[in-house]
Amino acid sequence: MSPFASTPPLVQSPPLAAVRLADVSRTYGSGRTQVTALDAVSLTLAPGSFTAVMGPSGSGKSTFLHCAAGLDQPTRGSVWLGDTEISALKPKARTVFRRDHIGFVFQAYNLMAALTVEQNVTLPLLLAGRVADRAHLDHVLDAVGLADKRDRRPAELSGGQQQRVAIARALITQPHAVFADEPTGALDSRTGRQVLDLLRRTTTELGQTIVMVTHDPVAAAHADRVLFLADGRLVGRMDSPTAAAVADHMTHLGEW
Repeated sequence: MSPFASTPPLVQSPPLAAVRLADVSRTYGSGRTQVTALDAVSLTLAPGSFTAVMGPSGSGKSTFLHCAAGLDQPTRGSVWLGDTEISALKPKARTVFRRDHIGFVFQAYNLMAALTVEQNVTLPLLLAGRVADRAHLDHVLDAVGLADKRDRRPAELSGGQQQRVAIARALITQPHAVFADEPTGALDSRTGRQVLDLLRRTTTELGQTIVMVTHDPVAAAHADRVLFLADGRLVGRMDSPTAAAVADHMTHLGEW
């Protein structure tokens, strides 16, 4: 008899989900004025994935992003980042967790004018009372193409470079996921494409999980998949999207 006959086969556990929403709903108001912005949304996003979220105006895109990133609290359901149920955390604990484990890229950059590129990027660490790891800081600045501009201030940078600073700031804490709200909305098409290429590279080269809300089919086509929202519900998914296919699908969802 083989000495290995009684040894059970090696079974590898599936990778932990980077982001998971379970039956998440979000309502505002009450009674006859109650509005359902999200309606029983469930999904799981794998580590290192790039997901775009699209939908007509009023479909719940921003509410989805804010609930998933811990900026808003769902009325029902649960939100998980890694193995932490952030929707169950008390407000102060959720704020601390979000600061340390979630990156957020705003359309408006939200940079501090008086701070240099390096100081803007490391601001989340400063607020957390942590010292930046120089090797990781250098790696992030190099990855976003700002290694030679670390001492510049925002006013000395182009719009695309400022957005790169915002992306580097979101990456510096090595978060579970980075959430981007229309990150190319204020950029021209060429600069926007460069920023999207950068987000794409963060998934392939840094293993970062990206969740991006956008209204632009060209932007969505940079993602691994597109999730479509309508009336607060997930109504479709497209893997390996193209801009033409996304635009066609959106046309059937209504005005956008």
